Amino acid sequence: MMIWNELLEKGATAHFAFRFRCSVICIHPIENFEISSSSFSLSSKPFQSSSHLKTKAVAFARAMTTSFGAAKAVIPNDPNIRIRSFNGLKPSHSLSLRTNLRAFPVPYASRSSVVRAVSTPVKPETETKTETKRSKVEIIKEQSNFIRYPLNEELLTDAPNVNESATQLIKFHGSYQQYNRDERGAKSYSFMLRTKNPCGKVSNQLYLTMDDLADQFGIGTLRLTTRQTFQLHGVLKKDLKTVMRSIIRSMGSTLGACGDLNRNVLAPPAPLVRKDYLFAQKTAENIAALLTPQSGFYYDMWVDGEQIMTAEPPEVVKARNDNSHGTNFPDSPEPIYGTQFLPRKFKVAVTVPTDNSVDILTNDIGVVVVSDENGEPQGFNLYVGGGMGRTHRLETTFPRLGEQLGYVPKEDILYAVKAIVVTQRENGRRDDRKYSRMKYLISSWGIEKFRSVVEQYYGKKFEPFRQLPEWEFKSHLGWHEQGDGGLFCGLHVDNGRIAGKMKKTLREIIEKYNLNVRITPNQNIILCDIRKAWKRPITTALAQAGLLLPRYVDPLNITAMACPSLPLCPLAITEAERGIPDILKRIRAVFEKVGLKYNESVVIRVTGCPNGCARPYMAELGLVGDGPNSYQIWLGGTHNQTTLARTFMNKVKVQELEKVFEPLFYYWKQKRQTKDESFGDFTNRMGFEKLQELVEKWEGPAKATARYNLKLFADKETYEAVDELAKLQNKNAHQLAIEVIRNFVASQQNGKGE
Repeated sequence: MMIWNELLEKGATAHFAFRFRCSVICIHPIENFEISSSSFSLSSKPFQSSSHLKTKAVAFARAMTTSFGAAKAVIPNDPNIRIRSFNGLKPSHSLSLRTNLRAFPVPYASRSSVVRAVSTPVKPETETKTETKRSKVEIIKEQSNFIRYPLNEELLTDAPNVNESATQLIKFHGSYQQYNRDERGAKSYSFMLRTKNPCGKVSNQLYLTMDDLADQFGIGTLRLTTRQTFQLHGVLKKDLKTVMRSIIRSMGSTLGACGDLNRNVLAPPAPLVRKDYLFAQKTAENIAALLTPQSGFYYDMWVDGEQIMTAEPPEVVKARNDNSHGTNFPDSPEPIYGTQFLPRKFKVAVTVPTDNSVDILTNDIGVVVVSDENGEPQGFNLYVGGGMGRTHRLETTFPRLGEQLGYVPKEDILYAVKAIVVTQRENGRRDDRKYSRMKYLISSWGIEKFRSVVEQYYGKKFEPFRQLPEWEFKSHLGWHEQGDGGLFCGLHVDNGRIAGKMKKTLREIIEKYNLNVRITPNQNIILCDIRKAWKRPITTALAQAGLLLPRYVDPLNITAMACPSLPLCPLAITEAERGIPDILKRIRAVFEKVGLKYNESVVIRVTGCPNGCARPYMAELGLVGDGPNSYQIWLGGTHNQTTLARTFMNKVKVQELEKVFEPLFYYWKQKRQTKDESFGDFTNRMGFEKLQELVEKWEGPAKATARYNLKLFADKETYEAVDELAKLQNKNAHQLAIEVIRNFVASQQNGKGE
């Protein structure tokens, strides 16, 4: 009789079983043999058919019997061999590889669970056991050999696209398959690549590489995202490996920028040499390292297994390997993620008190540095359960703000984050992806139960949440002292799209002065480590390329954001990035019509679908695509991004937006309690029922008598000439004159002033 102890003594360890992608081999000494596997293989190509797998399983079992010389099992050629899917390993506190492998006859096995690695609890077995429903993506992950198959084969075909399974898997590698929805006929497939840049940090070398790749293999533009990363659009399948290899060799990565795992970790982008900012940024980098996949699939796919990475901090390695509270999958290539990774995407942000440049409450985990009276970081406050995505006309899906979990000492932060991730891994829904984010788990359980479960994996009780000052939105735009003698310059980039003359000028400056850069969570860019002597020539070059200092940018544009949407995003319902420039101009015209001043502003965010990539549900005015040329209007967010907006109106056609905007902005000006009452605060105070009544009864503001602005126009003829030119650009004479003057002043700037 062959038993596992004999095999283990002769070297058939759990690691051996993993190498052959085989979880458990159970041999009855007389009649039956059973194996559980998802991609059992003796070669690099997994077996895809049940019969093929059965044949190879029997051959492998016989080979093992011969090799180890300890078994006298009878393995029949037919019949009762049963191949089960491999669901992986439970964490060590519930199952141990070495102690739970055992022999049993097939009739018993048929009603008993084999070793699993699903990341949801295994319920007690019964005679009438039914399989837990899982989404299609869960099955694809299970059968992928840790995110390899069938992507590795699909990349070798001549087709311009990859199949459905590979489309899901390539997300974990940081890429989405797309096609141009503006084109009719055969789909023109390409791939979007997204980098992973904790804190938004981009080295000089990586920026120049991304700039080159955009021209050589993309559509000639770079897109800065709301999670401090690059997106590179338009890469053809045949060029993917070249592009990926170039990014990796420039010390960049796309690993985990998409997919069911931790995404890019946000942190304040300002390169301030301050203890709290430096500590927040280091913590963000450590969390990113802790939650980076470990099984090597990324490097196997794109650089033939070569890992071009720097050494990890020892505290990260220690926290990842720690299994004192049953968080890990023992002997697995993915100790935290297992074979199934997480139920859905997972987002983390780290910041310091007052600085809400990261939209802290919209993340699965929000981490806030807490310092003592001397400015020394002591620990962290933790928020949990934020998230933006929802589905139209399905009220059981919703955006949600994070809520207070507790406080942890600074030395425990990695263990606390890991415990939260494992709680979601073990309990998040895997049957319906609409409800798989952690916000739904917390909404279902309540924060008290969630905290209690996390504490079991953390091994400690959370301390009470420390008091924090009010949050502020900080753009970090303009010129600032870094604190080390150098300067940094934050530049506004409309919708994060770097193209044309702006792209050329940025490259020249970054290359000439050997600058590192940071990407902000508001789709802007910061040039770092600038010597004071360089300020004047850099300011002049930037202004000539249209990269103006913030005081010369329309305040509406400063805080506005939009997702890419059409034509490449497959989820887009209507325009966002391509539509927002015109929408902002129209809102500015409404401001002037109702008498609002130029320096007054509203946070406006536009997305082409309800998934919320540009975080529209935090805006004072959010436009969410709900049909072709149609938007759902959300109101009630605040300037500091601490209040969730609510649905105000549905199905507003883009050409009819003024019918809603005019009365809202008019009554904001007329009825606000103080000049400082923001638009978001005003809409919340008035109430949506009253606002809808005002919109329905709107007949326009009282018409003022015609007059000419003699401050700008000395005579009627000049006014009329400018007015005719303005009409060609859908503007009025005053708007065009102000724009011309503003651009002239900016072009004359020689670096004087901030």
